[in-house]
Amino acid sequence: MSTAELYEGLSAFHFIRPLWLLLLPVTAYLWWRIRREATRGPDLPETIAPHLANALTVGKRADSKVLPIDVVALFLGLLVIATAGPTWSRLSNPLVSDTAPLAVTLKVSKSMLNTDIPPNRMERSRHKILDLLSERAGAKTALVAYSGTVHQVVPPTEDPEVLKPFLEGLEPDVMPRDGNSARAALLLSEGIIGALESPGAIVMLADQITDADPPAFRDHADKGGSPVIFWFFGREDDMRREIAALPGTTVVDVTVDASDVSKVLQSIDTAYRDGLRGDERQEWKDQGWLLAWPAALLLLFWFRRGWTMQWAALVFAAGLTAFGPEARADGWRDWFLTPDQQGRLAFENKDYQRAADLFEDPMWKAYALDRIGKYEDSAEIYAWQDSSDAAIGEGVALIKSRSYRAAIDAFAKAVERDPDNAAAQHNLKLAQYILDYIETTREQSDTGEDSGIGADDVVYDNEAGRGADSEQSAATTAETAPESAEQWMRTVDTQTGAFLKTRFALEAARTPQ
Repeated sequence: MSTAELYEGLSAFHFIRPLWLLLLPVTAYLWWRIRREATRGPDLPETIAPHLANALTVGKRADSKVLPIDVVALFLGLLVIATAGPTWSRLSNPLVSDTAPLAVTLKVSKSMLNTDIPPNRMERSRHKILDLLSERAGAKTALVAYSGTVHQVVPPTEDPEVLKPFLEGLEPDVMPRDGNSARAALLLSEGIIGALESPGAIVMLADQITDADPPAFRDHADKGGSPVIFWFFGREDDMRREIAALPGTTVVDVTVDASDVSKVLQSIDTAYRDGLRGDERQEWKDQGWLLAWPAALLLLFWFRRGWTMQWAALVFAAGLTAFGPEARADGWRDWFLTPDQQGRLAFENKDYQRAADLFEDPMWKAYALDRIGKYEDSAEIYAWQDSSDAAIGEGVALIKSRSYRAAIDAFAKAVERDPDNAAAQHNLKLAQYILDYIETTREQSDTGEDSGIGADDVVYDNEAGRGADSEQSAATTAETAPESAEQWMRTVDTQTGAFLKTRFALEAARTPQ
């Protein structure tokens, strides 16, 4: 743990149940009272000389010697502090991803075609983004492209496969104007992150900024905007130093290995943890269990001869009866932790299969199943619940299993249950966006001559008027027609550039920049 992380943890340290700390003075008084009695010598007649009294006293203990009450008082003190719930970090909500949402903002200009970073800056930046996405499975990531204009390429999504074809289609020639609109890109990226429930960060991949950009970054930092991680793809040292001097900005230089990806991930994680400390929607993580280990070691002294204190045993037993979990006999962990607590420990250790087996809470069980890729099972458990958040979880799991229509229905159900749920509204729009893109591309492919399908041979008769439930002529065989959304996504890589060029031109015409 770094010094900065230690300082941040200490600044957030507090107790969840501070009233339990009132028992500490009681414990201290009992310790003082009992120790005083134990260390006081026997009452002997004053007529006996002191040196004779010492010689005649059997079993006299020195005041500095450790007594049973010392160990018992320390043991009870640890239990009181643990019960008070010391904490310094937030507990992530299973429906709010435990990985920070991200706006990946890529400069797509002619300067990014420079070959000083082989094969060129643009191609290397794409590879780095793909490496970053592979390390952030299940995290929301949006893609923004900028040059002389700024465009949201893909809204926040947890499916990297949705981002990949768009990323491959980004080239300088698809942008309406060449340039360096870093300020506008920062504003758009912050708007995307600000609309999400969980705190996030902005990763800006670029090779330079203009002299007019620093004031915008300073204003962004002064307003408490999302942290900016500038992934530098240039070779100009002066430019790098200028960017590093910007407030609220972390600079990571591109490297030939994956060390720069690790630094970016670390910066994103730090930004997420910092954001969670100020997010009142997240519960604080009770760290009192850490004190159970030293308390258990002290308990070993209990079995020494002459150290048993019956009153302390009664107090400890009464505490277990009043506040302890229901006793179970199928393992030592069950004596101290509930199944959900054990599941949480397994989840934090990234043993998601064991966590799914242990969790009794249906929301956590569904989330654990989602993390190990059992999306259908996860969606089914979410579907049993009646809350709006459960419907969101169902929709996310269905999105990952590429059941886009069913996901739209789930998100619509979430909006119906809670019309003010911003996350449900956002995910509903995203699912509709994905389905619209896939089916638009499918229609274009269905009418193409290369596949051997004529436009007059295709009839669409589903309620959406799109190609998912279409009927085709006998000339279209199973061997020539893609059968799944994933297959369709793989066919559009070469068409994405033209699609983005047209879309960006229309957006630039509607919104002068």
